[in-house]
Amino acid sequence: MNEIATKPPVQDYIKAVDLADSSDGLLDAVKALADLRQEQALPKLIEILGYNNPGAAVAAVEGLINLGIPAVPALLEQLDGYNYGARAWAIRALAGIGDPRAIDTLTQAAKEDFSFSVRRAASRGLGNILWSELPASERETTQKQVIDTLILVSQDVEWVVRYAAVLGLQGLATQQSIFTEKVCNHLQTWQETESELTIRARIQLALQRLQNVNL
Repeated sequence: MNEIATKPPVQDYIKAVDLADSSDGLLDAVKALADLRQEQALPKLIEILGYNNPGAAVAAVEGLINLGIPAVPALLEQLDGYNYGARAWAIRALAGIGDPRAIDTLTQAAKEDFSFSVRRAASRGLGNILWSELPASERETTQKQVIDTLILVSQDVEWVVRYAAVLGLQGLATQQSIFTEKVCNHLQTWQETESELTIRARIQLALQRLQNVNL
């Protein structure tokens, strides 16, 4: 009778990360750890964000996003203690998860972070918030905070951040139809003044999709 194959325990995968002796070996070990989708891997995945290895950090971010809401408290708890590089990766993870507890962090990053890639990730993440995870009594005020941030970000000097603001606004209005009119009005006004052709085209697509959603 064939025995059912079982995976090694999570600690073995963590040990493989610690023992990796090359960039490629580390990347493979981090991917394997992330693919487990086990909460026991959380501390190590968060630790990896501080490694001087972008490939490993990307793999860790994907693992944290896949773990979702359980990863958020640990990410937020350690955010202020991170060096800038690790903090930037953590913000990307929080943006991908969409937990409302990260809204203050994401709005601040979208408006103020010096890295356009972080501002872009935060702006897009604000359009993917899991509003069902926020008490109904807090939603209106918090959603206004988000839409005001995205409208401000639509004036960012970097076109990729403005592009992300379009996605964020579309995402918010798709989830919360009470904001559709306000978002569409802003997008129409913005489209008339936007100099970047790619963004004007994406605004038009957002307007079409929002109109279809509300038919």
